[in-house]
Amino acid sequence: MNSLALINEFLGQPPNASFHGYQIDHILEFCHWFMGALFLGWSAFFVFVLIRFRKGRHPAADHQGVKSGISTHLEFSVVLIEAVLLLGFAIPLWAKRVNQFPPGKEALLVHVVGQQFSWNFHLPGPDGQFGRRDASLVTNSNPVGLDPNDPAGKDDIVTVGELHVPVNRPVITELSSKDVIHDFFLPDMRIAADAIPGSLIPMWFTPIKTGTYEVICGQLCGLGHSSQGAPPAGAPKTENKPAATPAPSPGG
Repeated sequence: MNSLALINEFLGQPPNASFHGYQIDHILEFCHWFMGALFLGWSAFFVFVLIRFRKGRHPAADHQGVKSGISTHLEFSVVLIEAVLLLGFAIPLWAKRVNQFPPGKEALLVHVVGQQFSWNFHLPGPDGQFGRRDASLVTNSNPVGLDPNDPAGKDDIVTVGELHVPVNRPVITELSSKDVIHDFFLPDMRIAADAIPGSLIPMWFTPIKTGTYEVICGQLCGLGHSSQGAPPAGAPKTENKPAATPAPSPGG
């Protein structure tokens, strides 16, 4: 990590573990340093104004105010830089993430269903087909409502609170929710998206490091939202099939 990126580490950002994460990190680095420079600049200007226009030097108020246009130029420069950040970096990066999904044959597709206060993961079995799901079949032992009479679902994999995915392969998650709005947030992968009842929201990332990573809910979803008590579960690091493991604890 270069010296300029230390500000991200100082603010508690975990190391990047995804292919696209460096782009997010670069924008964050620039924004943090830019905001730091603005803070120092405006603080210095504030101190200057306190001294320059103190009562001892100007016992009578000047109702005409500042005659110079430097303040207008400074404010315009700040707005211009922020516009460049938004229009030149943030929006194109966002558009790339939502419009340029990897081909389905290359990616691993995972259905993610949020609920208070855990995440449910549904993956296809060796046949590559998802079994039918029905909300009326949802029980504690069948958290995603998988139809036991559907042959396509006999080999499906359903887990609660733990997901194992391969590294260097795109992962597409389709997000939904049983109850309230959740936010599927993987800080190490630099990706997040809302899980909304009645909607199927796609999101994708490509892990590049083998390890164990936490999944959290980034949306206040109830009294148990912050209960992240269970430790993340890891996957064995093997040479033939390395695995990156986003492993959420209960907390929606």
